[in-house]
Amino acid sequence: MNKHDIPHKAIRRSIHKAALFSISLLVLLLSYVIYIQVIESNTLAFHPLNRRTAEASRKVERGQITDIHGKVLAVSKLTAQKVYQREYPYDAVFAHVVGYANSTYGKTGIEGSYDGYLSGQINPEKRLGAISQLFANAAGNTVVLTVDTELQQTAYKALGNQRGAIVVMSPKTGAILAMVSRPSFDPNTLDTTWESISQAANSPLLNRAAQGLYPPGSIIKVMVAEAALAEQLANGNHQFTCNGSLKIGSDYTLTESNNIAHGKVNLREALAVSCNVTFGQLALELGRTKMAKNFERYGFTQLVNGDIQESANRIPDFSQLNDGDLAQIGIGQGSLLITPLRMAMLASTFANKGIMMKPYLVQKIMAPDGTIVKQTIPNAWLSPTDSQLAGQVAAMMVSVVDEGTGTAAAIRDIQVAGKTGTAENPHGASHSWFIGFAPANNPQVAVAVIVENAGSGGKVAAPLARQILLQALR
Repeated sequence: MNKHDIPHKAIRRSIHKAALFSISLLVLLLSYVIYIQVIESNTLAFHPLNRRTAEASRKVERGQITDIHGKVLAVSKLTAQKVYQREYPYDAVFAHVVGYANSTYGKTGIEGSYDGYLSGQINPEKRLGAISQLFANAAGNTVVLTVDTELQQTAYKALGNQRGAIVVMSPKTGAILAMVSRPSFDPNTLDTTWESISQAANSPLLNRAAQGLYPPGSIIKVMVAEAALAEQLANGNHQFTCNGSLKIGSDYTLTESNNIAHGKVNLREALAVSCNVTFGQLALELGRTKMAKNFERYGFTQLVNGDIQESANRIPDFSQLNDGDLAQIGIGQGSLLITPLRMAMLASTFANKGIMMKPYLVQKIMAPDGTIVKQTIPNAWLSPTDSQLAGQVAAMMVSVVDEGTGTAAAIRDIQVAGKTGTAENPHGASHSWFIGFAPANNPQVAVAVIVENAGSGGKVAAPLARQILLQALR
């Protein structure tokens, strides 16, 4: 072997390694560029800090936002200064759903999440820089929502000056028919009221319907009832004994409201009278693992990730709960915190034969010439139970309204299924809850109502739900 061959081979190997390394870097760079251009393009283009897109959108008339019947909820008007200004005809009624588009305070709600469509900027050619001027639109796209203006106004008025939220949805499709949060704010006056509303103690900017977290109280018992049936811990004939309290361990006693003893009750009767002893005992019999799985089955441990900006529910670590804490979860108390949106979805599941539909707010998006750019197709999100068990729970919920704690939600000639809740909280008086659906034999609408610090669910939330159901079923 020539003594000069060894360094030449070493050089060739080094060159080969350097070439492979350079090619690998180019492949990585190309992959990242493709990821940015294809996967993350819209996210980056319509980020609030992207000033180029923001400036470009001001030159185009922003598209309208309408309800399902075409009533205008947001529109751009040209001012005397030849600048487009956003107007909201229904003031505070739709503030948390529609949101706002403000040059100083940014964009929220549908205005924010569908900014690219409303501004007319979502098109592949818009990424072509100066060439994109050849494709400039005279106006943005119209976003048509699933909400009904009359139903939204009814729900808004029903809450009055009380703090709380109402969610109304179609159990068969997942379409949100109304979503109200109070207190609210007027998106037309942000420039003059921002300082006061952003610092207000009652948090008017918070969308309580999808982002407010509350102990669910007794409305969670419908899910515990389904779990008890599924695990064969109860059936139509099984009797529970309620003496007014349940001793758990040496230092805790679960009590009934006003220490009422319900005596011998089956599961249907226990749900109708909202028996804490029965459902606390069922939680203990189900145990930590099965109770945790129940919350997973119904989607409480994950986000829907649709066009509704929701808060994550707070589900306890069941492995760390003692028996008293576990019994408390069985009646919707303790460290459990859930949004009104999720409770409307829970009611919808029993209305829809055990199928939980993915909730959505946007029905379709239309170009300025009327062509449909995008349309939502209803989508089954989860199937936490089967139709037989869902039907059994639904029948029990009918008993709640016919003869139990929810009689204030009853409607003549229309069978209503529901569940009341009076959720204790450490910050004041109990929250008032009601979830339900109607007609029970062919559900068209499901509802969740919460009124903060208002006391009894049967006395406060149930009659509000009745108003909503009557309007929805007209």
